[in-house]
Amino acid sequence: MSARFQSRPAASRRQPPLWRATTGAALLTTALLLSACASFSPDGGMSVPADIAAQHLRKDVAAIRSDEDAAAARAKIDRLIKRPLTADAAVQIALLNNRGLQAAYNDLGIADAVRVQQSMPPNPSVQMTRLAGAAEIELDRQIVGSILALATLPARTEIANDRFRRAQLVAALETLNVAAEARRAYYRAVAARQLVNLLTQASAASATTAELAKRMGESGAMNKLDQSRQQVLHADLSTEMVRAQQRANAERERLIRVLGSSGNDLAFTLPAALPPLPRRAFTLPAVEQNAMDRRVDLQIARSELDSLAKSYGLTKATRFVNVLEAGYADKITDTKDTGEHAHSRGFTLTLEVPIFDFGEGRLREAEQTYMQAVNRLAQKAIDARSQAREAYRGYRLSYDIAARYQRDVLPLRKIISDELMLRYGAMQVDVFALLTEARQKIAANVAAVDAQRDFWLASTDLSAAVIGGSASPEPASNTVARASTDAAGH
Repeated sequence: MSARFQSRPAASRRQPPLWRATTGAALLTTALLLSACASFSPDGGMSVPADIAAQHLRKDVAAIRSDEDAAAARAKIDRLIKRPLTADAAVQIALLNNRGLQAAYNDLGIADAVRVQQSMPPNPSVQMTRLAGAAEIELDRQIVGSILALATLPARTEIANDRFRRAQLVAALETLNVAAEARRAYYRAVAARQLVNLLTQASAASATTAELAKRMGESGAMNKLDQSRQQVLHADLSTEMVRAQQRANAERERLIRVLGSSGNDLAFTLPAALPPLPRRAFTLPAVEQNAMDRRVDLQIARSELDSLAKSYGLTKATRFVNVLEAGYADKITDTKDTGEHAHSRGFTLTLEVPIFDFGEGRLREAEQTYMQAVNRLAQKAIDARSQAREAYRGYRLSYDIAARYQRDVLPLRKIISDELMLRYGAMQVDVFALLTEARQKIAANVAAVDAQRDFWLASTDLSAAVIGGSASPEPASNTVARASTDAAGH
């Protein structure tokens, strides 16, 4: 329900000169002065994602919004792709070339536009009414603006700025997500390629021994049982090599998707092996506090809470007034019979009367929305602490496992293999013992590569748990390692 109040002087000559000059333009002048402060961000809001990427990733990011931006990004990608990729190079290419990330930067540009819109006063409305009767014609003109919207403009502008800041943090978090996914995809692709090389060499060696066993069998120097064992080893390794190749192709395609590569960019090369382990694992005694201070998703939750608190205060202040409009009114009346012309001016005021809705529903909704954000932030903080502790333990354990393979398992396997070869040459062991050791040595090398890959993945997960980024998916079962281990029991 609404009520309209109008006051029109009987004749224009009774109007004070100051009122005639300023009443109609007052709202428009105020709107122009207030809207002059609203402007788009000069960098499209990219300062926050760029700062976070430089601080935590030591990489460059760019929102591709012009031909010049595209050319600069293309030049950097071309330089990186000419040489075998490193993990850092893969991350940098993804940050410049991933279209999903560019879509997130487009969301940031949209948020900037919304911020400007929310920071502007509402446009005044113009209303004209023409009534024609038998005796006279009446023309009624009104310019109406929202007083409530103008009065709450500073608060709404502050809330809009907070939401834009949150959008910047969301874009930064998506940047960290893409960087983490690119690093994980890189380590998986390189590890899969390393396994292919390992199994290819083992298959080639087994092919030679299988052919030698066949000839020895034909000459009677080797019985049929030992000959069959040599041949089945070669068949098993050839099968596992094909499976490893299939997995390597899948991991490479996953990396390609994260990099956003196509066309000639698909010809990039990967190194033959994973990077070596660092000499020692770093310690992080304050891992939980680091996560609390640095995680971007927690900053987003805090920003959302602050914005809701301000919005809640605004809702509480305006809950009884939904519509409050005022404006300038101008009425012209022409009498057909006498030819008299009457011109009157005044103002209009429109106020929604809260008979049915006193704003209690909106107030309760705001309170519950705010408390919901408080509880979600508290739970997110608990989760972040737990994830940081879990990621750090995983990092240390994966380092210890990988280091144990490099320091103990593989050297001992080589000693065992060399000793068995000497004993086989001295006819102290049979072919079965020699082949069993060969299977176990291959399985140990495969497991060592897996452990090395898991360490680099755990290192990426630790970084994501401390600064923010997508969580690592559940580790897939390693078909090659399991099959090679099972083969050792044949």
